[in-house]
Amino acid sequence: MRGRAIIFAAVAAAAIALVAVLTLSGGGESNGAPRRVAVLGTPSVDIISPRNGARQKSHAVVVKVEIENFRLAPERFGGDPLLGEGHIRFSLNRVPNCVDPVKLQRAIDSPFGRGRLVGRSFDFPEYSGPNGVLAERIKVKGSYSPATRPEIFYSNLPAGFYRLVVNLAENNGATTPFHAVTNFEILSRSGYGPGPCKGGKVSSAKAAAAFN
Repeated sequence: MRGRAIIFAAVAAAAIALVAVLTLSGGGESNGAPRRVAVLGTPSVDIISPRNGARQKSHAVVVKVEIENFRLAPERFGGDPLLGEGHIRFSLNRVPNCVDPVKLQRAIDSPFGRGRLVGRSFDFPEYSGPNGVLAERIKVKGSYSPATRPEIFYSNLPAGFYRLVVNLAENNGATTPFHAVTNFEILSRSGYGPGPCKGGKVSSAKAAAAFN
């Protein structure tokens, strides 16, 4: 009898778990609405390319990311937030070539001062293409480029050192704590980077690394 009771309890627990999963996933499709599958685990995003520290002569870059435990939901872009789904916010900025160490330290010590070292944004249609057009449409151009696919293409980038921040965002555009950062350099046509900094100033590479 004791063995049968244990088996019965296990079967009951499995049935309850199945009901919970069906409830979270919507139990199938209705009225043509896409089926929503429950996402389990902690979301994460990892930048596949460009790798941190990459250097290239090409003035265009294909950014690819890998996402886990988070569903991209283009059909609900701009809609109400739902747990475990949304879109990506790509933010690309060119770091100033040389930074005053006092200003750098002040920016590190104060979260509100970081923007002064972020540098010029490239999240505009002429650089981030269709994603920049979408950013313009939702009035966030120059701040970030939204994407419903795990990639974005930036072009016409001038030589310099860049910092790319990738955030997972909810359907309504609100950021989540899950993000990734990479720094890369685009060399001049001659294949050289910027000259050495003078007057005790910090190079763009070191300035960008301070905010990883």
